[in-house]
Amino acid sequence: MRYFSILLLSLTCACTGIPAGITVIDGFELPRYLGTWYEIARLDHSFERGLSDISAEYSLREEGGVKVLNSGYDAEQNERKTAEGKAYFIDQPNIGRLKVSFFGPFYGAYNIIALDKTDYRYVMIAGPNRDFLWILARNPDLDPAVLQNLIQQAKTLGFATDQLIFDKHPQR
Repeated sequence: MRYFSILLLSLTCACTGIPAGITVIDGFELPRYLGTWYEIARLDHSFERGLSDISAEYSLREEGGVKVLNSGYDAEQNERKTAEGKAYFIDQPNIGRLKVSFFGPFYGAYNIIALDKTDYRYVMIAGPNRDFLWILARNPDLDPAVLQNLIQQAKTLGFATDQLIFDKHPQR
């Protein structure tokens, strides 16, 4: 039983880690980050596979932390799917490093590795390893030059940018 507890603890801690050689941003301001973000690009993973028009809504939880409401359109089912989660800072609230959970006590890493600190218009997020990467923006479209800059940063950091999936959002 003790071995299982140690194994579970180490797996849980590994899921909220930071990829080697990558640093998270400092000077983070949660109130400016709250609101709606649109997914611009991501690396493939099972929990968003087949979805488009993906967005995330961040708001404060009454019990503390951040409420996360992710949604995306499933064309095969012809319906919008949503998932509600919660996030908490791992370090200080001015450090862009959170843990997020959509499934009970299991948390995953939400490491902010690039952010438009002036206007909070775009952000790049890494998971616990280089298999997870998202580029989000306040609008469904991101300036192509900014997007290429973020992709180049991700490539330099060792992410498989040639495998990025670019989300499609309907005209609003």
